Amino acid sequence: MRHLKAGRKFGRTSAHRKALFRNLVGALIERERISTTLAKAKELRGKVERTITLGKKGTLHARRQAFKLAPQKEAVQKVFGSLADRYANRPGGYTRIIKIGPRRGDNAPMAFIELVDREGETPAPKEEAQKKTATKKETKPKATEKKEDKK
Repeated sequence: MRHLKAGRKFGRTSAHRKALFRNLVGALIERERISTTLAKAKELRGKVERTITLGKKGTLHARRQAFKLAPQKEAVQKVFGSLADRYANRPGGYTRIIKIGPRRGDNAPMAFIELVDREGETPAPKEEAQKKTATKKETKPKATEKKEDKK
């Protein structure tokens, strides 16, 4: 029985699995959206969120720990620069997993994993609706003020 044995093995040795996730973390940070299998995306989520949290700390020790999770220099610079600023007020939940259906060759469930609030992302429909209602609420009081001024 696998009591207290967290994480998936993916049929790889521990060194191969570690290298796989270090590469995936670096790719996700650099590109902000990647396509992978659903199981890998679910495992990757925790590692990426830990890396971004380390970036928010901004200390030298945190930077060295981030290099253990993502050895690419550009990725770590991005985490401690633009991503730390972007997620400064966010307490967690920096990634989103979107299922995209089975892979054609072997029918493996595939998914996009992406960083939320990424550059070039269109706002969600809920946010657009809230913006529209906010502008309508602002215009209604102005119209009533004009009518009162005429009287």
